[in-house]
Amino acid sequence: MPKIVIALDGHSGCGKSSTAKALAECLQYAYIDTGAMYRAVTLYLLRNQIDLTDNQEISEHLPYLRIRFQRNPKTGINETFLNDENVESEIRMMRVSENVSQVSSLAEVRHFLVAQQQAAGKEKAVILDGRDIGTVVFPNAELKIFMTADVQIRAERRQKELAEKGQRVDLEEITKNFEQRDFMDANRKESPLRKAKDAITINTTYLTFEEQVNEIVKLAKQKIQEV
Repeated sequence: MPKIVIALDGHSGCGKSSTAKALAECLQYAYIDTGAMYRAVTLYLLRNQIDLTDNQEISEHLPYLRIRFQRNPKTGINETFLNDENVESEIRMMRVSENVSQVSSLAEVRHFLVAQQQAAGKEKAVILDGRDIGTVVFPNAELKIFMTADVQIRAERRQKELAEKGQRVDLEEITKNFEQRDFMDANRKESPLRKAKDAITINTTYLTFEEQVNEIVKLAKQKIQEV
């Protein structure tokens, strides 16, 4: 069966990562969580109290970062490891969410991670989600999806997700965070969030998780047959 690259881009909190994981499971493709990679870098910089505006110091630290994913046999979830430490829970905390857009806007960080992402997807049969997968990382991806949803709906979903992990965060704080991240992602100089010209838009505002996954699985299977 032909192998393709599937790029899922879009706004924060519209279900890209969860959808990509489900899609990978269905198609038996590898999933590369690019958002987690940027979050891991952000966590490292915060832990080491590195000035997020000091490009030189950040560049000097990047070679010491090793980011990998490992499947948890109990949950079936690919978890993020930073320098061999499982940081899956910590990278989802609000302090990381509040700084990840700033870190991901840095050219040095993007070049460092994009090279790793491109190497991982060289053999195809991969699914990547992020902000610039279909425009920068894999502009020739066979299937490009652009996901979006109403910001209030996204905030409510994220609040529920955090609550399930034992984190109580005010809805207004989450909404404001999403609005700030949307603005920064769309207006950053380095690889801004853009919908690729040949991407298919999926608005998840009124879709259940199962519906959005099924819709993209259908598109993926059609594209695989066409290759």
